[in-house]
Amino acid sequence: MERVSKRTAGAIHAQAEYDRAVEFMNQLLDVVGDDEEHELAGMLELLGQLVEDFEHSHYSLPDAEPGQVLRFLMDQHELKRADLAHEIGFQSVISEMLNGHRQINAHQADSLAQRFGVSPSVFI
Repeated sequence: MERVSKRTAGAIHAQAEYDRAVEFMNQLLDVVGDDEEHELAGMLELLGQLVEDFEHSHYSLPDAEPGQVLRFLMDQHELKRADLAHEIGFQSVISEMLNGHRQINAHQADSLAQRFGVSPSVFI
């Protein structure tokens, strides 16, 4: 009989594994972008779920909508809408995201994650 490990197969268990997973997820986001039909889209989704599971078990972040997270990070970094034009685009688009009228796409989530040093999953 095969011995079963108490560690969950495929799960992220340590900070170093998490850091590598986030780095790889960012690379996948660069390749896949918003193309849900891309051959790597399933892998990106799975990796995103593993990262999210690790974050939920290791970081007590309150549930928040992506626009609320963006607003919080902007406040913490004392940024205005114009400061995010490079990552997101027009100020009107940023306003719609902050108000919950527009979703943050994968490319924007990746750009924002890199700027703020967080996982892209907080914006999706």
